[in-house]
Amino acid sequence: MNVLHLIADFFGQSAHWHGYDGIPHRLWEHLQYSLLAMAVAAGVALPVGLVTGHTGRGGNALALLATAARALPSFGLLVLLFVIMGLGLLPVMIPLIVLAIPPILVTTYEAVRTVDPAPVDAARGMGMHPLRILAQVELPVALPLILSGLRSAAIQIVSTATIAAYVSFGGLGRYIVDGLYQRDFEKVVGGATLVAVLALATLALFWLLGRVAVSPGVRRRAGR
Repeated sequence: MNVLHLIADFFGQSAHWHGYDGIPHRLWEHLQYSLLAMAVAAGVALPVGLVTGHTGRGGNALALLATAARALPSFGLLVLLFVIMGLGLLPVMIPLIVLAIPPILVTTYEAVRTVDPAPVDAARGMGMHPLRILAQVELPVALPLILSGLRSAAIQIVSTATIAAYVSFGGLGRYIVDGLYQRDFEKVVGGATLVAVLALATLALFWLLGRVAVSPGVRRRAGR
């Protein structure tokens, strides 16, 4: 039986659409893990990236931190935290947050640093407060690149949140882990397909956000 037949059989069974192990429930769990990790990562990385990009200080430290964080294996970190901290949501969240912070942090820093200095200097010459310069001059121009960092982080989180199932939590990874244990490859393929579809939906969401949030002039310049 090929992959397409496995996918069709998985989605065609009504039992997979109802109850605690149904697709809507598992999808909602997966979204909760992903949104929570994304919110924490963005809440930490965005302010730091904006401030360091605006001041031009700390770029080397950010690069070192991002390299170190990217070198950490998410699953290995999950297992280590599970052994140390025991069963709980925190051991699941920490690897996802650590995974998401580097692309947001580094991209935000680079986005602000690459803003044309001419309008920034003009704003300083007019006596604008540094925070107003950041919010009204630098941020609108840097927004496309900042969104690309957020998009990269979101896709990584959505794809990696399946690790929650390895420590008895839910989400779409439940289908993959349970399917491998039961040798039910229909469930494995169905779970992997759902994760891929959710990643594509995340891409589409950020594309739409870019169309809405980024001004047409900045969008045209970014597309060059």
